[in-house]
Amino acid sequence: MLLKAKGISFNEVPVDFSREKRRKMEAEANSHTVPQIWIGDYHVGGCDELYQLERNGDLEKYLENLQ
Repeated sequence: MLLKAKGISFNEVPVDFSREKRRKMEAEANSHTVPQIWIGDYHVGGCDELYQLERNGDLEKYLENLQ
């Protein structure tokens, strides 16, 4: 919801029904929980970490690097 509210497009990769996709996500994120969020090559973590970036005022810096 945060990214939508900011007008940021994103690509959602469902891992619920694909063992291959889930294993890839777990290996890249070093975590098994969903969602796992990347901004470009930067692994944010989960939803809590994304909102923490927003609260700290750091999210915009990462989003600017995408453009």
